[in-house]
Amino acid sequence: MPHVLVVGESWFTHSVHQKGFDSFFTSEYVEGAQVFLDALRDRGHTVTYVPAHEIASRVPATAEGLDAYDVVVISDVGANSFQLTPQTLAHSLPAPDRTELLRAYVERGGGLLMVGGYLTFTGIDAKARWGRTPLAAALPVTLHDRDDRVELPAGAAPRVLARHPVVDGLDATWPDLLGLNEVAVRDSADLLVECAGHPLLAVGEYGAGRSAAFTSDLAPHWAPPAFLEWEGYPGLWDRLVLWLAATPAEAEAEAEEEA
Repeated sequence: MPHVLVVGESWFTHSVHQKGFDSFFTSEYVEGAQVFLDALRDRGHTVTYVPAHEIASRVPATAEGLDAYDVVVISDVGANSFQLTPQTLAHSLPAPDRTELLRAYVERGGGLLMVGGYLTFTGIDAKARWGRTPLAAALPVTLHDRDDRVELPAGAAPRVLARHPVVDGLDATWPDLLGLNEVAVRDSADLLVECAGHPLLAVGEYGAGRSAAFTSDLAPHWAPPAFLEWEGYPGLWDRLVLWLAATPAEAEAEAEEEA
């Protein structure tokens, strides 16, 4: 089974509590990917999880290090965390550009999945800035150079558009989502699922590798409890990882489909 590197889906929350004249502060550290990580591990995948604040120390900075993984998942963390290492930002010393290393990793045959959120694709206030990195070339979608959020507070149900090993056997309509990132699907890629008229899941090939874009969240807030509890949730990510890794099981499924 594939070895998956999952990066992001963590944050620190700093709160100000104002009570009349007085105020005090509290801080909280949160990781949001547990349901996703459990879904992959329960299906037999080996998963290494790197929180957003540990990218500089734990995400490989060499081709050999990245090649230890079959699939890399980037979820809700911006490009700055990959490019502005302490070595460069604090000491003005050159350091490998992990976004270029990831692009080359896909080109060599690796699998990459980018999952949406406030700090993925272009993100809130355009802060995620993935479209200005080398990795953008390896994605199956192109990104806007502006805040790309599409808020769907009333909820919108994703709808499967095409037959593909990733979605075959899943429900034609999925539980509602509450938002996504707006992107455009490349001509060379396949749009598998849309939501509220926007691309939700697109897949494609780049060099010898494969990439996918899931433009909503894998956890709250855009992915509400009903989506995380959906019986198709584990199967969706399992199938997507197998396809990205081009595993023998996935290749057999494709051959059966073509026959």
